Amino acid sequence: MGKCEQCIVRELSSLKALNKDELIKIAECKTSYTIKKGSPIFEEGDLVNGIYCVTTGACKLSKLSPNGKDQIIKLVKPGELLGQRSMISDEPANLSAVALEDMEVCFIPRSEVINMFDKNNQFSMNVMKTICGDLKDADEHMISISQKTVKERLAETLIYLEESFGKNADGSLRIQLSREELAGMIGTATESCIRLLSDFNKIGLIELIGKKIVIKDMNKLKRIADIV
Repeated sequence: MGKCEQCIVRELSSLKALNKDELIKIAECKTSYTIKKGSPIFEEGDLVNGIYCVTTGACKLSKLSPNGKDQIIKLVKPGELLGQRSMISDEPANLSAVALEDMEVCFIPRSEVINMFDKNNQFSMNVMKTICGDLKDADEHMISISQKTVKERLAETLIYLEESFGKNADGSLRIQLSREELAGMIGTATESCIRLLSDFNKIGLIELIGKKIVIKDMNKLKRIADIV
């Protein structure tokens, strides 16, 4: 799994505030896992008791709605941490984290993280800033759901998927969400999402290759999403 001080998670997350000795302590107590595509890292209601560092792969953070639908709240990429809020509030996870592709993650126990919290002010500030950033994103998502059309939200989400997670060699989006998952992200019925994708395909914004999606005209898509 490599050394903590050379890890992408350390460079891109709250952990960048830790010094060499602290990183060595983490390396000694962490546990590394391979999570297969479709498997949970943790589920809603679980006691997480630490944080997970995402080294490779991507996962979805989702919540099961009362009608049994899986509502995606956020997608997580390499370099991010999972479970920070539950660990600090000492409450069960309010979301499930499920691998969208094969992943490598490291788990750091709560006792070790809280110890760093007490001793390293910059680390604790970084964690708080990350949680505040997540709250801001959640607020913006709520505003988008209430103020933007479904068409605008779909365009915005397709752009986000390409810009955040990249493309395969054939040009298709690397993170392949099901039509149901995509519909859940933009807050609409699966049938509406399928119909909109078909409309985007007809006017040349995207190309549908089976379940894969290829963005063909990013500029037009940005204009629809009102991202100029």
